[in-house]
Amino acid sequence: MATTTDVRHFLEITDLSQAELETVLERAATYKRAQERGEDHADLAGQTLGMIFQKPSTRTRVSFETGMTQLGGHAVFLGEDDIQLGRGEPLKDTSRTLSRYVDAVMARVFKHENIEVFAEYASVPVVNGLTDDAHPCQTLADLLTIREQEGGFEGVSAAWVGDGNNVAQSFVLGCALAGIDLTVATPEGYGVDDAVLERARELGGDPTVTSDPVDAVSGVDVIYTDVWISMGQEDERDVRMDAFEGFQVCSSLLEHAPEASVMHCLPAHRGEEITDNVVESEHSVVFDQAENRLHAQKALLSWLLE
Repeated sequence: MATTTDVRHFLEITDLSQAELETVLERAATYKRAQERGEDHADLAGQTLGMIFQKPSTRTRVSFETGMTQLGGHAVFLGEDDIQLGRGEPLKDTSRTLSRYVDAVMARVFKHENIEVFAEYASVPVVNGLTDDAHPCQTLADLLTIREQEGGFEGVSAAWVGDGNNVAQSFVLGCALAGIDLTVATPEGYGVDDAVLERARELGGDPTVTSDPVDAVSGVDVIYTDVWISMGQEDERDVRMDAFEGFQVCSSLLEHAPEASVMHCLPAHRGEEITDNVVESEHSVVFDQAENRLHAQKALLSWLLE
């Protein structure tokens, strides 16, 4: 667990142990049931979350802000141009100042090292809302969704198809923590970082790596994909579109996993990494997955701040 003066941070999914992961997921399920029943769960009444955004967002902003409201607290949006960070203030100064005002900070930034520096100087919990290397909050929602769909993690198999990006890297580590049998199918040169695969193995996982999407998805319970062109990679579009030919999650690919749930962290580029008819099919759980960002993050925040 990453700590600063005994403060718990959540910068990567591996900042949770297996037992802590189960605790957070069970709490998320409890919050979800409470919301469905219309029950009050204002466990963070009077507390404030500062939200720093260098990258734009739909799901991250709305789920954190709504989550804090439902927990009885308050969230403050801080765009890069709204605070001195966008005018050259050192991260460590922003971190120490915000720590005097708010009870926790969520930051969505480009460089992973920036959120590590922010956490180093913070005296309140810091949550990684996304960096170029990791998206652990998404993984919490992913695992909550799989837990709901499969009734747990025992015996569950999953396939990642597409780019070995930040979402993929966190998912690889999350599957290792949860005990999910994972196969990763990426084109040559676009795979998950070797260091991430090694960390997954150290956690007890054994991710299989292939360049064959059909082989990856055959008989699995879950198929997961994400965009081929992430923010900041727009100038690589033509090269990437050529490289990812054959990696689209489409009806013909699903024939090899007829019972599989299909996941996507959204936003989806329909017609590229996934077809419109698959997103709209009975296989798709992408909107359950999106909703679960709310419940998983509420659970995470209440756990970090208890």
